[in-house]
Amino acid sequence: MQHTRTTNAANRLDRLPITTFHKRTILAVAFAYFFEFADINTFAITAPVVREQWGADVNHVAYVTSLSFVGMFVGAVVAGGLADRLGRKQTLTLTTLWFTVWSFACVFAWDIWSLGVFRVLTSAGLSAMTVVAVVYISELFPSAKRGKFQAYAIVIGICGTPVTNLIASAVVPMSDWSWRLVYLWGSLGALFLFFVRRLEESPQWLEARGRHEEAEAVLTRIEAHATAEHGPLPEPQQPKPKGPPAKPGLGMLKDKKFLYPTILLSVLWITQTIGFFGYSSWAPTLLAAEGVSVEDSIFYVALTTVGAPLGSFLAAMVTDRFERKWCLVVFGLVIAASGLLYGLTFTPVLIVVFGFLVNLFERGYTALAYAYAPELYGTEGRSLGTSIAYGLGRLSNAVGPLMIAGVYNGIGYQAVFMVIAGTWTLGALVLAVFGPATRRRRLAAEAAAGAGAKPVTATP
Repeated sequence: MQHTRTTNAANRLDRLPITTFHKRTILAVAFAYFFEFADINTFAITAPVVREQWGADVNHVAYVTSLSFVGMFVGAVVAGGLADRLGRKQTLTLTTLWFTVWSFACVFAWDIWSLGVFRVLTSAGLSAMTVVAVVYISELFPSAKRGKFQAYAIVIGICGTPVTNLIASAVVPMSDWSWRLVYLWGSLGALFLFFVRRLEESPQWLEARGRHEEAEAVLTRIEAHATAEHGPLPEPQQPKPKGPPAKPGLGMLKDKKFLYPTILLSVLWITQTIGFFGYSSWAPTLLAAEGVSVEDSIFYVALTTVGAPLGSFLAAMVTDRFERKWCLVVFGLVIAASGLLYGLTFTPVLIVVFGFLVNLFERGYTALAYAYAPELYGTEGRSLGTSIAYGLGRLSNAVGPLMIAGVYNGIGYQAVFMVIAGTWTLGALVLAVFGPATRRRRLAAEAAAGAGAKPVTATP
């Protein structure tokens, strides 16, 4: 059979019901997310003990933290390019193994600098895995349902943070060396290998690379799952002819269709990163500096984090029902208002309430952004564009802590939360004015999928 270059993979995937294949895929990605969220805070958890044992000072901790965000930028961009060249599944596997191997290396660190190097390499893998997972889900799930399942994966994954905190609170005090067990826990993400054999490569990526026979084989297997579970399938929408396969790489930056969403999403991720980490990293420190006891400040912040998984669940409820662009705008403005009110009060109940709202809507915002970002690109540039924008967001936090510290020392406590609120507001306004809408496209795909001329049990 002579194949022509078409977009038929997306059309065939869009008319599928959710099957065991999809659920197994989301479980695998959620597992990787779980250990990404578990590992991202391990240095912050162990830093106080490490400082005491190795005689490190606060500046050493700051350098490791800042360089870790540089590592995240490099990891994201490299992974984006690799995913466009090697494939989504293979790169997802490699990046997950990368961060777990370097987390395991942290177990054997001998001083603050060796631990710092291992943490930077771990952070590169954490960011790399995230951007590839976002694209992988986007390309395997029907467009009308991908946002909900992207959010479900984060609901499960984000539980890695509180679980890790509980494990750390139990093992770190055990002995002088037991802090190393926190990094051993983070390295268990390598068990992702048990899922790999059951995963499929993205047929959209295979098709975009001109590998039509492989794409056909993957699509046939996925459709066989759907037919076995739900009966005959409707015919897919007619394929749309396209030009020859595009060559992925940084040369795509010359294309306005690639450059515009990359700039827009860079603003989204930079404002999200500075706004979120500016709040989450500084809230307990600033509360303590303003006279709230350290124990109370940590307890208040811990209570507010209960909102995080609920926020991802809220995103799952709204992401496919409404325009994602406007959901992001509303969520961003609510975060800005809640964060500002958090900084204007010292009443314990209000601190917890407004902090809860910040965590609730921020995690929802992130889940929405994970679904929205890949939709702004074609298959050829989806991974690289998403990774550049996400990576620039993480890179911005190499200077974010210095900016927050400067505002606090120069102007004061409340000014910090005004700046954070302003950052979220800026991101929301830019998205409102310049962000493309994507819901009409998703609805059109869903309508076309539901209007199949006749059911078929296989696609030739």
